Amino acid sequence: MKHSHEVDYKVFGDDLQFVEIELDPKETVIAEAGAMMYMEDGISFEAKLGDGSNPKAGLFGALGGIAKRAISGESLFLTHFTNKKAGKKHVAFGAPYPGKIVAVDLDEVNNELLCQKEAFLCAALGTEISIAFQKKLGAGLFGGEGFILE
Repeated sequence: MKHSHEVDYKVFGDDLQFVEIELDPKETVIAEAGAMMYMEDGISFEAKLGDGSNPKAGLFGALGGIAKRAISGESLFLTHFTNKKAGKKHVAFGAPYPGKIVAVDLDEVNNELLCQKEAFLCAALGTEISIAFQKKLGAGLFGGEGFILE
């Protein structure tokens, strides 16, 4: 079983929430492009194709996930934020629209969680972000979100 980094976090706000992540040295968090609100000096960031959850997957393994994201209209790139300094550093992320941030420990939900499109904000490095397609015709047509889940 793959394991991701474990990050400490705090959620701030009421209806316009944001999450502040505390990164230990050399620890990395991934986020959707454009979700970062602020970061402290010492954190580097880099846009990469995919989530980095399986660096040994090779080119064809990475292309499968990238193709799904392209078909769904999601961004092909995720931003990787890494603490390059010796002490703890902070980076914060927020959604572009009002709502509540829900933190989920994937170990508590059998390592899988289906969400509506564009619901992903950020995660620890090692978390696999992929696309699922709705199989029920009625839900895809009348569910309001179409056939694609994240």
